[in-house]
Amino acid sequence: VQLQASGGGFVQAGGSLRLSCVDSRRTFSNNAVGWFRQAPGKEREFVARISWNGGSSSYSDSVKGRFTISRDNAKSTVYLQMNSLKPEDAAVYYCAAARSSYSGPDSASYTYWGQGTLVTVSS
Repeated sequence: VQLQASGGGFVQAGGSLRLSCVDSRRTFSNNAVGWFRQAPGKEREFVARISWNGGSSSYSDSVKGRFTISRDNAKSTVYLQMNSLKPEDAAVYYCAAARSSYSGPDSASYTYWGQGTLVTVSS
Protein backbone atom coordinates (compact mmCIF):
# COMPACT_ATOMS: atom_id res chain seq x y z
CA VAL A 1 0.00 0.00 0.00
CA GLN A 2 1.27 3.43 -0.92
CA LEU A 3 -1.15 6.29 -0.38
CA GLN A 4 -1.32 9.73 -1.87
CA ALA A 5 -3.88 12.30 -0.76
CA SER A 6 -5.00 15.18 -2.93
CA GLY A 7 -7.83 17.64 -3.40
CA GLY A 8 -7.07 20.12 -0.68
CA GLY A 9 -7.22 23.82 -1.30
CA PHE A 10 -8.68 27.13 -0.29
CA VAL A 11 -12.43 27.49 0.17
CA GLN A 12 -14.76 29.94 1.81
CA ALA A 13 -16.87 28.90 4.77
CA GLY A 14 -19.93 27.03 3.57
CA GLY A 15 -18.12 25.69 0.55
CA SER A 16 -17.19 22.15 -0.46
CA LEU A 17 -14.11 20.15 -1.32
CA ARG A 18 -13.58 16.53 -2.24
CA LEU A 19 -10.40 14.85 -1.11
CA SER A 20 -9.04 11.77 -2.82
CA CYS A 21 -6.73 9.10 -1.48
CA VAL A 22 -5.16 6.89 -4.12
CA ASP A 23 -3.21 3.72 -3.51
CA SER A 24 -0.59 3.81 -6.23
CA ARG A 25 0.17 0.12 -5.72
CA ARG A 26 -3.51 -0.76 -6.11
CA THR A 27 -3.42 -3.21 -3.24
CA PHE A 28 -5.69 -1.74 -0.57
CA SER A 29 -9.02 -3.18 -1.71
CA ASN A 30 -9.07 -5.39 1.42
CA ASN A 31 -7.97 -2.66 3.83
CA ALA A 32 -10.01 -0.30 5.97
CA VAL A 33 -9.17 3.33 5.29
CA GLY A 34 -9.48 6.37 7.47
CA TRP A 35 -9.16 10.12 7.17
CA PHE A 36 -7.49 12.13 9.90
CA ARG A 37 -6.62 15.79 10.21
CA GLN A 38 -4.19 17.94 12.10
CA ALA A 39 -4.54 21.66 12.61
CA PRO A 40 -1.57 23.83 13.65
CA GLY A 41 -0.79 23.38 17.32
CA LYS A 42 -3.28 20.56 17.72
CA GLU A 43 -3.07 16.81 17.83
CA ARG A 44 -4.06 14.66 14.91
CA GLU A 45 -7.71 13.71 15.13
CA PHE A 46 -9.98 11.16 13.53
CA VAL A 47 -12.38 12.37 10.85
CA ALA A 48 -13.93 9.33 9.14
CA ARG A 49 -13.31 5.69 8.33
CA ILE A 50 -14.63 3.13 5.91
CA SER A 51 -14.42 -0.65 5.80
CA TRP A 52 -12.81 -2.58 2.99
CA ASN A 53 -15.97 -2.86 0.89
CA GLY A 54 -17.63 0.38 1.92
CA GLY A 55 -20.29 -1.42 3.89
CA SER A 56 -19.41 0.25 7.16
CA SER A 57 -18.36 3.79 7.94
CA SER A 58 -18.28 6.21 10.83
CA TYR A 59 -17.50 9.86 11.48
CA SER A 60 -16.37 12.12 14.24
CA ASP A 61 -19.13 14.14 15.82
CA SER A 62 -17.62 17.35 14.48
CA VAL A 63 -18.10 16.34 10.83
CA LYS A 64 -21.09 14.03 10.99
CA GLY A 65 -23.79 15.14 8.56
CA ARG A 66 -21.38 17.32 6.59
CA PHE A 67 -18.68 14.91 5.40
CA THR A 68 -19.10 11.67 3.49
CA ILE A 69 -16.48 8.98 3.03
CA SER A 70 -16.69 6.56 0.12
CA ARG A 71 -14.45 4.29 -1.89
CA ASP A 72 -14.06 2.88 -5.36
CA ASN A 73 -11.86 -0.19 -5.13
CA ALA A 74 -11.75 -0.53 -8.91
CA LYS A 75 -9.92 2.82 -8.91
CA SER A 76 -8.02 2.12 -5.67
CA THR A 77 -9.39 5.40 -4.36
CA VAL A 78 -11.11 6.59 -1.21
CA TYR A 79 -12.91 9.92 -1.19
CA LEU A 80 -13.87 12.40 1.46
CA GLN A 81 -16.63 14.73 0.35
CA MET A 82 -16.65 17.77 2.61
CA ASN A 83 -19.65 20.07 2.55
CA SER A 84 -20.63 23.10 4.61
CA LEU A 85 -17.02 23.67 5.54
CA LYS A 86 -16.23 25.72 8.61
CA PRO A 87 -13.05 27.58 9.55
CA GLU A 88 -12.44 24.97 12.25
CA ASP A 89 -12.19 22.31 9.52
CA ALA A 90 -8.97 23.87 8.28
CA ALA A 91 -6.11 21.40 8.70
CA VAL A 92 -3.80 19.05 6.92
CA TYR A 93 -5.84 15.99 6.04
CA TYR A 94 -4.24 12.56 5.96
CA CYS A 95 -5.55 9.28 4.67
CA ALA A 96 -4.39 6.05 6.21
CA ALA A 97 -4.95 2.36 5.60
CA ALA A 98 -5.17 -0.34 8.21
CA ARG A 99 -3.85 -3.86 7.78
CA SER A 100 -7.32 -5.16 8.58
CA SER A 101 -10.58 -4.94 6.66
CA TYR A 102 -12.32 -3.11 9.48
CA SER A 103 -10.88 -0.48 11.75
CA GLY A 104 -11.92 2.22 14.15
CA PRO A 105 -11.00 5.80 14.98
CA ASP A 106 -7.71 5.08 16.73
CA SER A 107 -4.84 6.27 14.55
CA ALA A 108 -2.63 3.56 16.03
CA SER A 109 -4.75 1.01 14.14
CA TYR A 110 -3.55 2.39 10.80
CA THR A 111 -0.27 1.28 9.32
CA TYR A 112 0.05 3.08 5.99
CA TRP A 113 -0.14 6.86 5.77
CA GLY A 114 -0.27 9.32 2.91
CA GLN A 115 1.57 12.62 2.87
CA GLY A 116 -1.36 14.91 3.67
CA THR A 117 -3.24 17.60 1.79
CA LEU A 118 -3.89 21.08 3.13
CA VAL A 119 -7.42 22.43 3.51
CA THR A 120 -7.84 26.13 4.23
CA VAL A 121 -11.25 27.58 5.06
CA SER A 122 -11.79 31.31 5.26
CA SER A 123 -14.51 32.85 7.38
